[in-house]
Amino acid sequence: MTESSTPPRPAAFSYPGHGPNARTGIAICHGFTGSPLSVMPWAEELAAQGFSVSVPLLPGHGTDWRQLARCNWREWYNSFEAAYQELNARTDHCFVAGLSMGGAIALLTAARHPVAGVSVVNPGLSFYDRRVRVIGVLKYFQRTTSPIQEEQPTAAVTDDGDYSRTPLAAVHELKKLFGTAARRLHCINAPVQVFKSRTDAVVPPTSLATLRRRLGPRLVEVVDLHSSGHVATLDVDAPEIFASSIRFFLEHSRSAHTAQPTSETS
Repeated sequence: MTESSTPPRPAAFSYPGHGPNARTGIAICHGFTGSPLSVMPWAEELAAQGFSVSVPLLPGHGTDWRQLARCNWREWYNSFEAAYQELNARTDHCFVAGLSMGGAIALLTAARHPVAGVSVVNPGLSFYDRRVRVIGVLKYFQRTTSPIQEEQPTAAVTDDGDYSRTPLAAVHELKKLFGTAARRLHCINAPVQVFKSRTDAVVPPTSLATLRRRLGPRLVEVVDLHSSGHVATLDVDAPEIFASSIRFFLEHSRSAHTAQPTSETS
């Protein structure tokens, strides 16, 4: 038999874990118009280290822009929250992680649940395009727009579906999600690790500035990515993301274990 050259299709990913890290869970959220394929190398590296891993496929993603236009941000959030809760129920410590919009969803999950920690890559909380300020009205006059394109992308290409157009109704939902996540940052008690690309044409520096201002000491680490664009999990700096996040997960899973009260024996 010859190996198929058909590229993988977007689908949820789950790994039960093995060895000493199996009781540590990591739920990862992909980004807007993306799919689990954009974070799959990260998920697979964590699985290889023995962690229990879950990467859901969010509603309206992995299909086409028409499907995305029919979804709202609560559907995206609820899908990831359900994956986190399922993983949390079968592990001792559960972290959340995400890329871009997935970073905002991971942060909102941490604001609503006692996660062990948060690791996010180029998390989105704001926009470059000022037209977003009137997106609630603009969407009624203009159905779609062209997707944001990086000038010289270096990330590997994945087939996430037909997102040759970006529905403005979905961008409006994205704005609502970003606003909700930003307002709830003060509720996060877990340690947060952020990876930020210096050349990111999608998420502006104001997102990181908001995290610094509202998280304070809970933002325990910011890692500069010097050689990658927005989808850094598929780019040159991906090995650094994998290694640094693994260290973060191991360090804080040990801290969470130490902090747990021991039961008294009679």
